[in-house]
Amino acid sequence: MPPGARRAPGYVGAMSEWDIKKLRILRALRDLGTVTAAAGSLNMTPSAVSQQLSNLARQLGVELLEAHGRRVRLTGAAHLVLRHAEAVFAQLERADAELAAYAQGEAGEVRVGAFSTAVPALVVPAVRALRETHPGVFVRVREAEAAQAYELLAAGEVDLALSLAARAPAGGDPRFTRVTLLADPLDVALPAGHPLARERGLRLADLAEEPWIFGGSGPWSDITLAACEAAGFVPERAHSAAGWTAILAMVEAGMGVALVPRMASGGGRGGVVTRGLDADRPHRHVVAATRRGAGPAVAHVLSALRAAAH
Repeated sequence: MPPGARRAPGYVGAMSEWDIKKLRILRALRDLGTVTAAAGSLNMTPSAVSQQLSNLARQLGVELLEAHGRRVRLTGAAHLVLRHAEAVFAQLERADAELAAYAQGEAGEVRVGAFSTAVPALVVPAVRALRETHPGVFVRVREAEAAQAYELLAAGEVDLALSLAARAPAGGDPRFTRVTLLADPLDVALPAGHPLARERGLRLADLAEEPWIFGGSGPWSDITLAACEAAGFVPERAHSAAGWTAILAMVEAGMGVALVPRMASGGGRGGVVTRGLDADRPHRHVVAATRRGAGPAVAHVLSALRAAAH
């Protein structure tokens, strides 16, 4: 303990009790010079200021004020306390600003669960846009199959789920708010040398005799089967694969044809021709869902996803 420093009665060297309100009073006294002036700035009486500072001295275990003529002045311990308190005040200011931004949806983390093709086609463009419009909103992405995305949403593990309408919860489910983002056209992927690769007015029914490559996971097999049946035929299921890279590789090798969502065919392959269908064009509907009562940061992410979808 430095020479001349005094410990307040009862000081035991334990963790001090820091009281923000009383520290602000001490700072006002330092800045304004007198108890009366500090009391006036804080809408308090001088006796209340003196009482609060006496309580603070007992809490901290040091003398904060000493007589100086007819006035009081801050001790060395008081200046030391305020030096640390200023860092606390600055941090609290930052916390207040961040909390205000969070309450207005300008800051915070939003966890998004999305199926594989939605990540590059919708989520990544939305994140890029949010960096410009709402830089305080951080999006954490988790790839998940359609049904799993809603299990995660219901369990509170994600805040927003992207899926296909075929696997989404019913529109009347009271737990969720559901929004349709887009109708994604389904194109036909053919080997580059296929006789129908350049055919005008190509219809799905023109491919009724072709071997078909089905998706091996998620709802994609059901979507392919339903689209072909709507066109009047039952497709031959020649192969199946879980990922679009494998499906398109088999198409390129001449092993069959496949329905490919436009969102998944952006990269393309040199040996594959992707054709839009002029008639009976099937679509898959992409939807987003949030828990009812989701905060404004989630709304900003949803808005960015809508913009990316159009």
